[in-house]
Amino acid sequence: MPIRSTILIAEDETAIAETVAYALRTEGYAVEHVLLGGEVLPRVQAGGIDLVVLDVGLPDLTGFEVCRTLRTVSDVPVVFLTARGAEVDRVVGLELGADDYVTKPFSPRELVARVRARLRRQSLAAPTRWETVEAFEHDRVGRRFRYHGQMLDLTRYEYGVLDALLARPGAVLTRSQLMDRVWADAIESTDRTVDTHIKTLRAKLRAASGRASDDPIRTHRGVGYSLDPGR
Repeated sequence: MPIRSTILIAEDETAIAETVAYALRTEGYAVEHVLLGGEVLPRVQAGGIDLVVLDVGLPDLTGFEVCRTLRTVSDVPVVFLTARGAEVDRVVGLELGADDYVTKPFSPRELVARVRARLRRQSLAAPTRWETVEAFEHDRVGRRFRYHGQMLDLTRYEYGVLDALLARPGAVLTRSQLMDRVWADAIESTDRTVDTHIKTLRAKLRAASGRASDDPIRTHRGVGYSLDPGR
């Protein structure tokens, strides 16, 4: 059974949001709804959102502000939904990184068609952006990881460690090997630096999976570490 795409609707008018959500669900999409612009970025960063339907006139932040911030961390498709039909507003929205623009009043069927077209285009443009290895998903271009569907908020070096371990699942990498691959430009770092980052990385993996016992990173005492992505 194919995985359903998940659409996030950011709209403060409940009646409009319900109309859009109903039309999308009828076509087989999963739908989530938030009322404020400030809720969009955290939800997208958490992972699992395939497209955002974004109202321009939100009560806390404008859709333009939300899109501008969103584009600094994500390339998730954005379709603006707004009462503003002036050409200048459409141009501003598209220049900020929006993928499409639908003005109110609108046809729910037209909106669904635009969403479907954008998702199809996104799929064709980057069919292998996310590489899946068991519970891990890796976006090499974007330097991002998801674990059990949750986006990991990693530092530069935590990302480097996980990238190195996942590149060779099950293989033991010594502390020296990890130092050479991840901290090549950090001359003052020591082997203890590796241990410290493994500890914080383990905590983030447990938090993402929601299981306190979850630990795919194995310690090989006196040698180094390996990663069992299916553990």
